[in-house]
Amino acid sequence: MIGAEGEQLGIMPTFQALDLARAQGLDLVEVAPNARPPVAKMLDYGRFKYEQSKREREGRRRQKGASLHQVKMRPNIGKHDMDAKARTAARLLRNGDKVKISIMFRGREITHRDIGQERIQEMLETLDENEVPTVIEKPISTEGRFMSIIVAEDKVKAKAIADAKAATAEASEAAG
Repeated sequence: MIGAEGEQLGIMPTFQALDLARAQGLDLVEVAPNARPPVAKMLDYGRFKYEQSKREREGRRRQKGASLHQVKMRPNIGKHDMDAKARTAARLLRNGDKVKISIMFRGREITHRDIGQERIQEMLETLDENEVPTVIEKPISTEGRFMSIIVAEDKVKAKAIADAKAATAEASEAAG
């Protein structure tokens, strides 16, 4: 039996523990039913449930859902610009966000969709080279003048890469 302030009250029969809790205007709650003997605690159950729900709300408020960011390009993008867009996408993916990679076509460029697919493939390869493994959330699709794909970081492969880096760092540290 545990008291309202957390003090040990010792082993006592259930009816005696109930009488003691009622005398103090509290509830008797079983906290460890599988223990021998079972452990019970005196507390205000309504207040306990309120504080528990308050903690859960606070936890949900602090959770951050993955948001979707967009990286736009044109089919005739230069190498340096492509690298800059890849660095931006890599940073967003490492932060746990999803990235929509879009190719914007103008005028007659829309007839060369194969070039747009090549640019998207180049972006994915650049991300892999930068050790940001990706998983495709939504495959390449065309919507009007835009061709896009949605990717997220592959957590399993990212962890494997981080573990491999740590192992090589430890090995080089031990050798040097």
